[in-house]
Amino acid sequence: MERRAFLTGTGLTLAASSLGLSALADDKQTDAYSGATALAPADWTGLRKQFSLTHDYVHLATFLLASHPKPVADAIEAHRRAFDRNPADYWHEHFMTIDAEICASAAKYMGGQGHQIALTDSTTMGLALVYSGLKLQPEEEILQTVHDHYSTDLSLKLRADRTGAKVKRIALYDDPASANVEEIVSRLKAGIQEKTKVVAVTWVHSSTGVKLPVRAMADAIQDINAKRSAQQQILFCVDGVHGFGIEDQDISQLGCDFFIAGTHKWIFGPRGTGVIWGTDKAWQQSNAVIPSFSQSYDVWLGNSTQEQVPIGEHMTPGGFHSFEHRWALPQAFYLHLQLGKAHVQQRIHQLNSQTKEGLAKMAHVKLYTPKSTSLSSGLVCFDVQGMKADEVVKALHQKGIIMSATPYRNSYARFAPSLINNEQEIDKALAAIAALA
Repeated sequence: MERRAFLTGTGLTLAASSLGLSALADDKQTDAYSGATALAPADWTGLRKQFSLTHDYVHLATFLLASHPKPVADAIEAHRRAFDRNPADYWHEHFMTIDAEICASAAKYMGGQGHQIALTDSTTMGLALVYSGLKLQPEEEILQTVHDHYSTDLSLKLRADRTGAKVKRIALYDDPASANVEEIVSRLKAGIQEKTKVVAVTWVHSSTGVKLPVRAMADAIQDINAKRSAQQQILFCVDGVHGFGIEDQDISQLGCDFFIAGTHKWIFGPRGTGVIWGTDKAWQQSNAVIPSFSQSYDVWLGNSTQEQVPIGEHMTPGGFHSFEHRWALPQAFYLHLQLGKAHVQQRIHQLNSQTKEGLAKMAHVKLYTPKSTSLSSGLVCFDVQGMKADEVVKALHQKGIIMSATPYRNSYARFAPSLINNEQEIDKALAAIAALA
């Protein structure tokens, strides 16, 4: 719908719109939103300066919830000021088009096409939206793993309860440190049965740090699908949050049908943001759960048809939410592209390898995460002899090091070296663990 028609239909005057973006431009409050922060590729020192993170601690748990880097924080503030000055006009100025613009920026970073991307508030919301909307029949089977997060477990259980479908859980490995591609793929294939309709996995396990060989798993599923009818095709769904923002991967080439991730972790996106990418075919196998706005609102008004609305926008939950955060998300993608995806992957793997090699030398430490970068990413899980995971976390916090424990039945201590860290900080953390002997 044309903005003029919408404003007229709601009784607003076009004259009021001059108080929106133009006022911001006059005050130069949108400079940061234009993507002006210049960082050279692999400029890790320059990147660290973009954060307000205190230097009183070594931060090895920023994957839980990111601090906003300056370009993201500035974009949030620019949008917030505009909303506070004239919320109605600012929203009307953007709501019909901005989701598509955000999705286009996401596609430039992650691959695929903008129309295939839906916007969410978190990984949990994304998982719930996909799994709650799956078109399943009674007795069809969902195959998941014992390594997944609670958000996946409960989302699948709730869908099974509503549809009569069955959930089956398998282990892809017993000892995470010695996990290998052949074993993982073999166990996946053995777990797939005639009635398996959905395979749900997690790219990087926050419980152990294992990174699944998703491409190899996808190839195995494709081989099985080649022998099935169109109605029996297996959907391959991936919770990708702890690989997203680390691995130099075009998601559309990963081989999955759905990819779900929060963007307020490794990507450094605004808190309360996330994405779902799906193939055109996969989206047809899932119904919308929450009514969307933007162009779908135009369908409701009778000005267009549902076929004219990009599927990602149709699946994006509508309603009024934290617009200034979602609308600032492109800055996070832009920042990563400046640094270079290959450089980001190399740097995080480097720091994590340094961490694993150091821990592996300690007799009082048991390392659970594979040493190979092909089977690990940005999380390192371990035990310290004679100490519970929470006790290790508290002991290091007293030494100025922030880490975490895995929130699972078997809880391990966990480091998450990221782009805001350096080699000296890793050495300090390793020395602190060594001192616990």
